[in-house]
Amino acid sequence: MIGAIVSIPFILTPALCMAEDDPSRSYIISTMIFVTGLVTLLQTTFGCRLPLVQGGTISFLVPTLAILNLPQWKCPAPEVMNEMSPENRTELWQVRMRELSGAIAVSSLFQVVVGFGGIIGYLLKFITPLTIVPTVSLVGLSLFENAADAASQHWGIAAGTILMLTLYSQILVNVPFPILTYRKGEGIQVVWFELFKLFPVLLTIVAMWIICTILTVTDVLPVGHPARSDSKLKIINQSPWFRIPYPGQWGAPTVTLSGVLGMLAGVLACTVESISYYPTTSRMCGAPPPPVHAINRGIGIEGLGTMLAGLWGSGNGTNTFGENVGTIGKHLRVTKVGSRRVIQWACGLMILQGLISKFGAVFIIIPEPIVGGIFCVMFGMICAFGLSALQYVDLNSARNLYILGFSIFFPLVLSKWMINHSDVIQTGNEIADGVITVLLSTTILVGGIVGCLLDNIIPGTPEERGLIAWSKEMELNVESDDKQDQGEYVPNTFDFPCGMTLLRRWKWTSYVPFLPTYKPGIYSRGLKKQ
Repeated sequence: MIGAIVSIPFILTPALCMAEDDPSRSYIISTMIFVTGLVTLLQTTFGCRLPLVQGGTISFLVPTLAILNLPQWKCPAPEVMNEMSPENRTELWQVRMRELSGAIAVSSLFQVVVGFGGIIGYLLKFITPLTIVPTVSLVGLSLFENAADAASQHWGIAAGTILMLTLYSQILVNVPFPILTYRKGEGIQVVWFELFKLFPVLLTIVAMWIICTILTVTDVLPVGHPARSDSKLKIINQSPWFRIPYPGQWGAPTVTLSGVLGMLAGVLACTVESISYYPTTSRMCGAPPPPVHAINRGIGIEGLGTMLAGLWGSGNGTNTFGENVGTIGKHLRVTKVGSRRVIQWACGLMILQGLISKFGAVFIIIPEPIVGGIFCVMFGMICAFGLSALQYVDLNSARNLYILGFSIFFPLVLSKWMINHSDVIQTGNEIADGVITVLLSTTILVGGIVGCLLDNIIPGTPEERGLIAWSKEMELNVESDDKQDQGEYVPNTFDFPCGMTLLRRWKWTSYVPFLPTYKPGIYSRGLKKQ
């Protein structure tokens, strides 16, 4: 979660033409944290009811950069921006934020309809592993230039960040750390704590920040260098202690067709990711496979969360944190507890932190080379997560290798060419030009469509395409549903915390695909038989 909070504003705010020392950068982070707390509380209480954290996601940055690369949204020359008044400079980035807010809020309706409408099961027939691989892996691959720009501010500090993060998260991950504690009647004791397993990113940031501070105090880094720890202290001083985020805080969101269709790529990527997270988290927590209604409701709540994030002006959508899924496994090995109650208490802390603007400002003043080093690791992990879906397909198949190679390489080539020739699309209609340019510039959309199309039209056996192994991975909990068909109610962790007696009393609730009393249709049983 820390990695996402740090990375999103560092990439988003320059594209918005926002000054590096603008205190509004901290407002964006605070808004993101505030919305994260609200949406996570809603998801764990009435959504999929798994201990998952919802929050800002890198998946929306790819279409965001494609939208802001349109001619009408490109930032003016630096000399022009320097001559602007503070009011005009503020309007410069807020008008872009309003465009993103409207695009995010409207595109999220896809998840709302797909989730609450119970269409997820039908989509699973077409969302195959060779669709997931390019869609998710291109999220990380498409942002390599942003990682390079941040890390190149000081390669020594960036390399130190990478080495330290590797040391903490991979080499020392199973090494306990001694902590002195005092208990009445027992005196001082040594407790071995799994520090490196739980807080590798936080430890890396703190350690490298201390190094940057030492280099700043000793004047090894010249004044104004982005690696200095005092280069953005002005933001903390100018940020108020408390500020309540509210919908439309940057103005009324605007909606354009090109923006909505571009952001739809981010929504699709988030939907694909979350579908694979739910069964994994259930297994980690010792819960049964999530039933159909829980998956439907979880995706629907994610759509509502993305809509709230857009309307609140966070400049991003919400998605299930993949890092949180891995953290759940670590906590289970350490604490033996996997409870949504822990996440719900954390929601209260996130909402409180979102109200404290100076807390968000702390993330903004992190030296840029440190963020660049984290980018190099985090974006690589996102890419690797996408590639991990290849475990289900036959990699000895020339068919699969063709689809895989083309669906990853071609979108990168096309988007790079579109960025350098953004005015090449000339249909005679400005709206159509913008729509086509954004769609062709969004790698995750092009990659996902190409992978899905080729995998569904090129002949291949179910085993070769990975459909058999994938259906087992995505197996839905239909056994309890069968018992409900026979009139027997089986309470489970995916039920609502209240009102279940009333829902069971009404027969019509069995036809609503997002209610716990829903009796799934043919598609869930089809998945099970497959």
